[in-house]
Amino acid sequence: MRILIANDDGYLAPGLHALVRACQGLGEIDVVAPEQNASGTSNSLTLGRPLSVFAAANGFKYVNGTPSDCVHVALTGLLPQRPDLVLSGINNGANMGDDTLYSGTVAAAMEGYLFGVPAIAFSLIDKGWAHLDAAARVARTIVDQALRAPRDRAPWLLNVNIPNRADADRLPRAVTRLGRRHASEPVVRQTSPRGEPIYWIGPAGDAREAGSGTDFHATAVGQVSITPLQVDLTEHRMLDAWRTTLAAGAVA
Repeated sequence: MRILIANDDGYLAPGLHALVRACQGLGEIDVVAPEQNASGTSNSLTLGRPLSVFAAANGFKYVNGTPSDCVHVALTGLLPQRPDLVLSGINNGANMGDDTLYSGTVAAAMEGYLFGVPAIAFSLIDKGWAHLDAAARVARTIVDQALRAPRDRAPWLLNVNIPNRADADRLPRAVTRLGRRHASEPVVRQTSPRGEPIYWIGPAGDAREAGSGTDFHATAVGQVSITPLQVDLTEHRMLDAWRTTLAAGAVA
């Protein structure tokens, strides 16, 4: 067993170190993580400049790029062999609902999935690293169980959100779907020291679809949320309607 572990909070983040410790004994572990916090970078790859890979004193590798860069470089040239599993996290804050589209944590796992490697993203619900050890125990249990999935089910991509609780490893687990959020709050406008307007992205909107079965609901009632994800963004239900509207009369 060979496991690649990445994250988006950077190679010094406590969540990354906790996840590595939790996976000890499963096999060979390679860590390739961003040099700095790269939250919110989604699936972006750095194409306008070369990337550098550095080695930390503890053996972790870190890259001056995005989470997707880290996994991409690891899988396509850095590692001596292909990993059997890609893990990302443990993130400092939730990645649920629409947030998964922006998440660097989910993106790192998704990059492995795009290359045909099973992958799991782990996140704590609240920021601040409270009860990280309990979350790490949850992660280890889920990894152990996911690795027993039938081989014909691979590759797969799971998004796991863990409540910040001392008893997190004893909480029930729910397989969920993504909820939805309201639109984000407006940007926060300020003035720079030079008198120029600057803008901060506003807070995320409140959950608007958080009923039973969603990741928002599961974590709100004290469950660990596990959401299987896919990459296909096609709106399959609208294919015929758009064919009628846009393809009718098209020149062959």
